[in-house]
Amino acid sequence: MTDNQAYFDSKEFQQILRQYEEAIQQGNSIYMDADDLADIADYYQYNGRLDEADRAINLALEYNPDAVGPLLYKAREALSLHDFATAREYADHIQAVDQQEALYLQGEILINEGKVEEADDFFREQMREVMLDEQMDYVYDVANIFSDYNAYDKAFEWMARSQGDDSDDFKELMARTLFGLGKYKDSERIFNELIDHDPYSIRYWNALANAQFMNEDYHAAITSSEYAIAIDPHDAESILSKANSLYSLADYELALTYYKKYSEIMTEDEFGFLHQGTCLINLGKFPEAKQALEQAEYLADDDSPYLPEICQELAFAYSEMHMAETALYYIDKTLDMDCDHVNMEIIRGHILLANQNPEEAEEAFKEALRLSDNSPRAMLRIIVSLYDNRYIQTSYILLKNFFRHVEKNWSEGYSYMALCCMDMKKTDEFLTYLKMATDRNPKEAKTVLGCYFPEDMAPQDYYEYMSNQIKTEK
Repeated sequence: MTDNQAYFDSKEFQQILRQYEEAIQQGNSIYMDADDLADIADYYQYNGRLDEADRAINLALEYNPDAVGPLLYKAREALSLHDFATAREYADHIQAVDQQEALYLQGEILINEGKVEEADDFFREQMREVMLDEQMDYVYDVANIFSDYNAYDKAFEWMARSQGDDSDDFKELMARTLFGLGKYKDSERIFNELIDHDPYSIRYWNALANAQFMNEDYHAAITSSEYAIAIDPHDAESILSKANSLYSLADYELALTYYKKYSEIMTEDEFGFLHQGTCLINLGKFPEAKQALEQAEYLADDDSPYLPEICQELAFAYSEMHMAETALYYIDKTLDMDCDHVNMEIIRGHILLANQNPEEAEEAFKEALRLSDNSPRAMLRIIVSLYDNRYIQTSYILLKNFFRHVEKNWSEGYSYMALCCMDMKKTDEFLTYLKMATDRNPKEAKTVLGCYFPEDMAPQDYYEYMSNQIKTEK
């Protein structure tokens, strides 16, 4: 949450945290305000240190069973478990101590129940009881709640009631809301304004980098991440942000360096090791990739959202090491996971093809088409797998037929058809499909065909460049 993140970065909180951790390390008795302990628990939970969070919150409740901060923590813990009855019990308890916090919690419960419109109605109804000089704070708080729960359209509606609030807090919330709405350029503009006010805010630099990354301006995102790293060389978010942008630019060597730095700080986070593995796979270093990915698998909980991708990448690594049985074992592991099973069946077929088992590969591809209800994108991914396994003539024939049946405005796959034609020395067709690829899907053209052109060349210039090259060769 925005406010929490800002507070965690503050000198005030860092001093409280330091006092608490020193007392824990020295085995001393801890005498602290219960709400400060709740903030410490929030901090630990925010950073994935759940056992330490429980210890702090239980101590807070021992000191003061009626303190609002610890009660809110327990209520939100109940919300995370979808235990709405318990959350309401906490709201009733808080009501006697702090009516405003109880009100906000009641709205949060409705949002967590999926009743976003009811929550909006509830907050608007309660606004009638808010004193006029407190209404802008109320508007901000409600907008912040909706933003925290990714209801960005509602957050934006509430912020429109702000009557020109020009504070940095309001601007930051607006920037994050616009980011959530996918308006990355607008979000970037506001974060730049905030940085003009506070150029040493790591939080602002990281948020700016995220907006630039989502807008696919990777070089700018790297620059913003570097400013954040210059302020704090050990800030994990800044290091990860730079790694992600480098990866998107296909600079796998340097991205690997930064993913390693991230993992040195966040030693228990599987994400860093997963992406070390994907970098190493792209670099053709499969035994090293396997090692990194196995560490990611070891760290991942059963409910980790990254577990399917870890299994997928391990399957690729083992396949490249000609250990098909182990590769397929990892695809089988995903059968009971919440993931893209169509994709997994296509990968199964790809592995079987790569290991000279075309009959079983065909069955896997058929299953993928069945699961996808013969989706054109699934069909295209199967054709790409065939191409990658050097079934070039088959890929060419299948793509010819594929393009006859897709919608007129279909934009995917033309770059792969250009590759087929190039490999088969069908020069005229190659140029035709190259033009179609760059016109219809320049991003795909850059990814698939970029290695045949100067690195800084725009896809729109590929056709003219290649036409001239072919003329020169003749």
